[in-house]
Amino acid sequence: MKFTDLGIIEPILKSLHAEGYETPTPIQQQAIPILLKGTDLLGCAQTGTGKTAAFSIPILQLLHERGFGQKGKRVLKVLILTPTRELASQIGESIRNYGKGLNLTHAVIFGGVNQNPQIAQMRQGVDIVIATPGRLLDLMNQGYIKLDTIDFFVLDEADRMLDMGFIHDINRILPKLPKKRQSLFFSATMPLSIANLANSILTRPEMVKVDPVSSTAEKVKQEVYHVVKSMKRNLLKHIIESKNMQQVLVFSRTKHGADRITRELAKVNIPASAIHGDKSQGAREKALAQFKDRKIKVLVATDIAARGIDIDSLEWVINYDLPNEPESYVHRIGRTGRAGASGTAISFCDIDERPYLKDIEKLIKFKIKEIAEHPFPINSRDEQEHEANKGKPKPQQNRGGRQQSGGGQRKSGNNSSRTGQGSKSASNSGGAKRSGNNFKPRRPSQGA
Repeated sequence: MKFTDLGIIEPILKSLHAEGYETPTPIQQQAIPILLKGTDLLGCAQTGTGKTAAFSIPILQLLHERGFGQKGKRVLKVLILTPTRELASQIGESIRNYGKGLNLTHAVIFGGVNQNPQIAQMRQGVDIVIATPGRLLDLMNQGYIKLDTIDFFVLDEADRMLDMGFIHDINRILPKLPKKRQSLFFSATMPLSIANLANSILTRPEMVKVDPVSSTAEKVKQEVYHVVKSMKRNLLKHIIESKNMQQVLVFSRTKHGADRITRELAKVNIPASAIHGDKSQGAREKALAQFKDRKIKVLVATDIAARGIDIDSLEWVINYDLPNEPESYVHRIGRTGRAGASGTAISFCDIDERPYLKDIEKLIKFKIKEIAEHPFPINSRDEQEHEANKGKPKPQQNRGGRQQSGGGQRKSGNNSSRTGQGSKSASNSGGAKRSGNNFKPRRPSQGA
C-alpha cells in the first residue's frame, strides 16, 4: 500500500514525497481512513510507529477541505496536547512539513520560555495549537487562548501524561472544549486508568492497535552487560571507544545522573550533552541540534525528556541505568531501529537492577543476550560485598553525587586489584583499573 491509496489530497502527497515518505506504516494505513471520515480514534501504539503522521495528515486535509487557511481571520480549530516540550516541537515540525502549500498556521506552546512570543502568535490567529498542559492553562487563564472553536482534539502520549501528573490539568482543560468535536487519543499502554480517561473523551471511537508495548523493534539488536554501578562509567567509555560509536543516545534514570555522566565523559574527551527537565528550553534545543548534526557524540537523556527525540538512522542506544518500569525500556530502544533501519540497544545491569531486567524480559518475552566478555564483569567478590551490605544504610552523598565515605568505592591495592577477566592476573589481562571516579589505565599491582 502507498500513501496514494489512502485518499490523501495532492498537496499533502507532494509534501510527503519531498520528505521521502512513500509507504505508510501500519498505524497510518489504519488510522488515516478512519479519521478522514470524521470518526473518533483510540490508538494504542508505541513511539516510532509513525503515529504523528497518522493524525497530522488527516487533520490537515480536513482543515483544508473545510476552507480553513484561506483569506480572513484565523480561528483556532485544532488542539494537540502532549506531555513534553520536545514532543510538542517535533509535532510542530511534522505539521509544518506535511502542510506545506496548505496555508495553515500553527503555534507550539510550552513552558520554560518567555510567553510573549507565544502570546503574539495567538493574537495574530492560528489554526492549530500544539501545547503542553501547564503553559496552555496559563495562557487560557490569562485570556489569550479560548477553546470554544475547537473541531479537533488530540491527546498524545496519554500514559506519560498521567505518569507526569498532568491528569488534573487535563481535567481542567476538557470542560473548555466543545462537546461537538472529533477526538483522537493515543497511548503506548492501555491500563484501566488510561482506558477510563479515553472513555471520558471519545465518542463511539474506532480502535487501532499496533505494535503492543511488549514488542520491541525487530531490527534492534539487544545486549546486556552485567556490571557494578561504580564501574558503569568505565564500561561506557570502553564501549564507545571500542565500537567507534559516533552517535549514541544514553539513558539515565535521574537528572543528576545524566549531568554526572556528561561530566565524566567530558573528562575523557568524549563530547556529550545532557537533556532533562531542569535544563532550559534553549539548552535542550541546542543539545539536540548538536547531536543531530553530529557535533557531539553522546546525548544523555532522562525518559521524560527523551519523548519526542526523533533521530534518523540512530544506530546506538545505551541504557546506563535500567528503567524500573519495563515499558520504558521498550520506549527507549525504540529510538533506534526506526523506519526499517537497524540498531543496537545496550543495557548495563547492576546487581540491584537484576529484578528490573527480569521484569523487562518478562514483558518483551525475550531473553536479552548477555555479553560476559568485557573488562568490568561482576565477580564473586562483588556478589559477596553486595550480600554483606544488604540492609546497611547507604553512605550519604554530597551535591556532586559522590559518596562522602568509601562505601561502594572499589578498593585498590594488592588484595583487590581487578582485571577484566576476573580470576586472571593483571599482568595477563591488559585491562583497565576499575575506579568509580575516573577512567585511568591499570597499573599492575606488585602482588598481581
